[in-house]
Amino acid sequence: MNECILIIDDDDVMRSLAAKILNQVGYNVIQANNGKAGVSLASQMKPDLILCDIMMPEMDGFDVLQLISKNQETAIIPFIFLTAKTDRLDFRKGMEMGADDYIIKPFNRTELLNAVECRLKKNEVRKVSFTKALQNLDNLANNSKDEKAELKALIASRKIRQVKKKQILYYEGDQPTGIYLILDGCIKTMKLSDDGREFMTGLYKADNYLGVNALLLNEVYKETAVAVEDATVCLLPKDIILSLLTRYPAISQQFLRILSNNISEKEDQMLELAYNSVRKRLAQVLLRLNKKSDDPLLLKVSREELAGMAGMAMETVSRTLTNFKDEGLIEKKSGHIMILELNRLEKIKN
Repeated sequence: MNECILIIDDDDVMRSLAAKILNQVGYNVIQANNGKAGVSLASQMKPDLILCDIMMPEMDGFDVLQLISKNQETAIIPFIFLTAKTDRLDFRKGMEMGADDYIIKPFNRTELLNAVECRLKKNEVRKVSFTKALQNLDNLANNSKDEKAELKALIASRKIRQVKKKQILYYEGDQPTGIYLILDGCIKTMKLSDDGREFMTGLYKADNYLGVNALLLNEVYKETAVAVEDATVCLLPKDIILSLLTRYPAISQQFLRILSNNISEKEDQMLELAYNSVRKRLAQVLLRLNKKSDDPLLLKVSREELAGMAGMAMETVSRTLTNFKDEGLIEKKSGHIMILELNRLEKIKN
């Protein structure tokens, strides 16, 4: 085990304890007793993972993470906060800035080792996702070598983030810090009605860009984004994206096309909710999912998700799906919906 781990903590006892545990299982540990020294060591040594306390004098953990994230050579290093703070706002701030995980003090040997091993393994997955992101740049860039080179540098300097199933990526009302590129998995956007019902406004999968509307319109997020399944995303910072849009018309046109498509889809959803029957609404949802699915005729979607997208109760979804099955339009198999008659679904009358 040759991985190098940097521990940044002004608490000598806690720092020494973590170093001892990690050394015992074969990790190479380097230590810094303040944020400034930690940033310097990270730049010099390029460790495989960083453990950093939040509450430190002069330069706290958030400042350390910000500086490390701005350096292209250290931005992709997995970063775990060591903290006694459990306030939800601190967790959100850290995750939005690019932290990969938290370990709450006091921690035990098992908690520390599990967190470190898990994050190092996920970093290997990140490297695969990074390669995939570079391969997909042709979908956004023009034939210009300069455009592609800058986009590659942009993604190379950003940390890939793993989002667990049901984890919130951002909340309605948050200020956008950039655009998310989904590398793997599935993210949904949703709004809650006054009575607590969920309405799903979008479903985003690999190679999709999330948060384009809020960034280009200079608004707060109008929806909450949550992972439908484990997902891998890359945050492309707002200031760099806006600079690229200004300098490269082709990239700007691509994002405007994404924005227009998003707005058009939401308008269609609103019209369906206002004027279509239950059968027609559910059929339209299945058809939209069909267009986005890796396997167009086999949809992995829950009743809850269908209810959110169609704006109806789950009981109504179940009853309508049963009707569709009886009519030979679909088949239901262990959480999947198989479309048998695509043309007939398209022709369902209101």
